[in-house]
Amino acid sequence: MEKGRISTGQMVILLYPTVIATAILLVPGITGKFAGNDMWLSPIWASLAGCITILIMAQLHNRFPRQTIIQYSEEIIGKIPGKLIGFIILFFFFHSNGLVLREYGEFVVGNFLPTTPLVVVIGSMIFVSGLAVRGGIEVMARSAQVFVPIVLFLFILIVILLIPDLEPANLLPFFEKGLIPSLKGAIVPTTWFLQLFAITFILPVLKKKEGGMKWGMITVFLIMVTLVLSNLFTMLLFGKLTPTFTYPIMEAARYISIADFIQHLESIVMAIWVSGTFIKISVFYYVIAVGTAQLLNLQDYRPIVFPIGGLLAVMGLWTAPNLQQIQHFLITTMPFYAVIVQIILPLLLLIAAVIFKKNTKKIN
Repeated sequence: MEKGRISTGQMVILLYPTVIATAILLVPGITGKFAGNDMWLSPIWASLAGCITILIMAQLHNRFPRQTIIQYSEEIIGKIPGKLIGFIILFFFFHSNGLVLREYGEFVVGNFLPTTPLVVVIGSMIFVSGLAVRGGIEVMARSAQVFVPIVLFLFILIVILLIPDLEPANLLPFFEKGLIPSLKGAIVPTTWFLQLFAITFILPVLKKKEGGMKWGMITVFLIMVTLVLSNLFTMLLFGKLTPTFTYPIMEAARYISIADFIQHLESIVMAIWVSGTFIKISVFYYVIAVGTAQLLNLQDYRPIVFPIGGLLAVMGLWTAPNLQQIQHFLITTMPFYAVIVQIILPLLLLIAAVIFKKNTKKIN
């Protein structure tokens, strides 16, 4: 079905922005509400969920090296229950991608294109992402190789330009209420680390079958470091005001002013958001298209890419009435929703595979 092959390095370049794209804008404000001064510590606790996800998916991959979870769930627990599991997973990604599309649309319309209809912003992103998905995993990986260095450069640029305005006293006192606030602050970021579950659709197309888990763990570490830095710098800049901002990084970029010449750098955040979100939406879109084709036993996923895109556009418009409702969902429901689908279900499949000794021959 997917004849393209990518390296482990390209896998990292695909997965890293899949998590970071929306996390660096939304996570600092949400985490600050629960963790306060210790919000920089929350991504470290949350990264444990990413490690667990990578470990589970790597173990399943070792047993079924050429298959995704949509395929081997049928081999482990039978055709009908396996297809039900596959449907649940695909619906989760479909719903999640709808949320990402709406977040993207709300951000662009709310901050840069206030007179542009939301459907135009969402529809244009789906069309471009659909072209990448139809091109296959190699095209997506090459696109990520172009955009990710730009995203990293722009993020580092913002961090460097903010250094003169940072106030270390904003971090004090450390652990005023113990570790509990930072642990509470880790609950929501956990859902972003769990998105590494998408690795199950990438491991089968790696050029080398070994090293997937190692590079998956490296991805977790890179994401953790990035979120620690974004949380740390927003707290050092805004202090207790951080939770009052929806997009603290955006406000930080607006705060930058050097000699009244370099200022109002919101366009940098816009570039980070659009580039990273394009990759994230494309990866989720790819998962949905490939997974649907496997669920329906189709020979090729490409003919259904754009029909799925139309449904994603509808989901993006209907998934929530506004950004506030999305944030409420991310804080209250998404952590439980994500844990059930992205940890509990695959863990149960792994346990069943071990008990019933289900596996396929490994490919050397």
